[in-house]
Amino acid sequence: MSNDKYIGQFLDNRYEILEKIGSGGMADVFKARCHRLNRLVAIKILKSDLAQDPDFRRRFHAESQAVAMLSQPNIVSVYDVSRTGDTEYIVMELIEGITLKQYINRKGVLNWKEALHFATQTAKALSHAHSRGIIHRDIKPHNIIILKDGSVKVADFGIAQLLSTQQNTLTQQALGSVHYISPEQAKGGHVDERSDIYSLGVVMYEMLTSRLPFEGESAVSVAIQHISSIPLMPQEINPDIPAGLEQITMHAMEPNLDMRYASADEMLKNLEEFRKNPDIVFDYSGYTPSVSADPDETRVINGAVPAAPAVTHKPAAQTVLKPVKRQEKSYGRKKGDNRNRHRASFMIGLGSVAIIIILLVVFMWNYFVKGIIDPQQEYITVPRFIGQYIDAVEGNSEYLLDYKFDKEYQKTDDYQEGYIIQQDPPEGREMIKRQEGIKVKLTVAQSEDKVLMPQLLNKDYREASTQINHLGLDLTVQLEPVYDDAVTKDYVIDQYPAAGEQLTDGSTIYITYSLGPEEHNVKVPNVTGLSESQAIARLKSYDLVCKVEYVDDDAIKGKVIFQSYIAGETVPVKTEVVIQVSNGPVIVEPPVEEDPPVYILPPDDTEDPVNTDPDTGEITPGA
Repeated sequence: MSNDKYIGQFLDNRYEILEKIGSGGMADVFKARCHRLNRLVAIKILKSDLAQDPDFRRRFHAESQAVAMLSQPNIVSVYDVSRTGDTEYIVMELIEGITLKQYINRKGVLNWKEALHFATQTAKALSHAHSRGIIHRDIKPHNIIILKDGSVKVADFGIAQLLSTQQNTLTQQALGSVHYISPEQAKGGHVDERSDIYSLGVVMYEMLTSRLPFEGESAVSVAIQHISSIPLMPQEINPDIPAGLEQITMHAMEPNLDMRYASADEMLKNLEEFRKNPDIVFDYSGYTPSVSADPDETRVINGAVPAAPAVTHKPAAQTVLKPVKRQEKSYGRKKGDNRNRHRASFMIGLGSVAIIIILLVVFMWNYFVKGIIDPQQEYITVPRFIGQYIDAVEGNSEYLLDYKFDKEYQKTDDYQEGYIIQQDPPEGREMIKRQEGIKVKLTVAQSEDKVLMPQLLNKDYREASTQINHLGLDLTVQLEPVYDDAVTKDYVIDQYPAAGEQLTDGSTIYITYSLGPEEHNVKVPNVTGLSESQAIARLKSYDLVCKVEYVDDDAIKGKVIFQSYIAGETVPVKTEVVIQVSNGPVIVEPPVEEDPPVYILPPDDTEDPVNTDPDTGEITPGA
């Protein structure tokens, strides 16, 4: 049954399980609320299908006891270890941040100051754990969490054991991520504090170069390389790495236990010395780590260094020893005939090959052949991957040893992006354990096609608004006009959200556009009644433009009788003001008087002539 059944449940009437946030090989991790102290916590619960297995119960108890003993700022705190019925769990500090692995994947090569910062904090965590007799045994960037303030916390003591109960051999299921395990872990040998130091050296190598020192097609090939190969020097990949920090990294990764840092405190001492003086180098030249069959032959392997190297500043004539390939051994030759030297070289080479073959045989027998010839083949139960975050699954070291994942993505809005929604084979199926890993097909949720904010800068704000409206989402557009001397009027100056950001329904888009250069306003003066020249001069003094129109009026000629803006009205400078100037009154001349006309009637032959008496005025008929 899935541990998802715990969601909504109370443990010890105190811890309310809110949601599942991760899963490991033997436990699930939940976000919960402690109602007694009113704080959010993380709770790790042993998987129900493993709770009946005595071996897993023992390992879970070992983890609980180990982490409960630790109290250091760079280690995830444990608040409680308890049991409710058949449910065993530990209550831990809830951490919000990203893993160092995610940070490296995003950024690539870290600058050496960042690498030094993270390595120092991790070393402090190891120093505290080792002082309590606890070995982490799975140091890797997946288990190093970076908080928002830049501090580091080491998490997941899932395979840690108390030093007092440490076993000398590994089980058939290799523990820890194979890319970071020490050579002694790969060989199934004794593991102590120096194994964690080797793993931290690999983490430093990856931070400084963005590459793993050893890679291969299978876990076996990588493990063998830890035993018999040597990586490129970090400076060959990234020349910007300071020599002193490279030496610290390779010293931590020294395959010979006796030549590796003896403790985390010793490594911290060198890290602190380097922090104070980045030009420092470490003088290993006075140390002879081992002597060959020939007493005069001294070999230097992988930058052989003493357990507590002396520190010097870089003088001009000092030679800094670089790690060399194990095959490239530096020998002080004795004088003798060539035959003896060839015979010695042949025997040394033959011995080296024999040792490698023996190691390979032991490795193959312990981890693979032994299980094949056993009449009872080993079966494992496929866990539930559905509901887990894909990065958490791919970063789980125990999963990677047993399974080979094949991912495909499915667009959906029903599940949060990045979470597994289907798996094949299904949960609970019994499968024969395979050397190359059981193939598991995982379907991961992917959001539907995202609508991104377009680039609106240097577009007319009306065009920009139209473009937003055509995105197909319910968006609100807020326009803000501002004066700007550099941007053309009506063109977009700024936008929020920025171009390329995802948009969702209900979002508000803010568009700031230009009004052009800021205009200064003036009050129109009164020019009515002034002469034309006076009005023009006065308007010009107010930075206004004057336009003159001439009209006939009874006013005195040349006087302003009208202005287009009322006196006192506020207008921008350079505004055109129309004035009308009188042409003066129109003068009309009176008409000249003339005598009335005299009309004489013509004679009428059809009537008697008329005679008028000049004295009396009487009219008498004519003769």
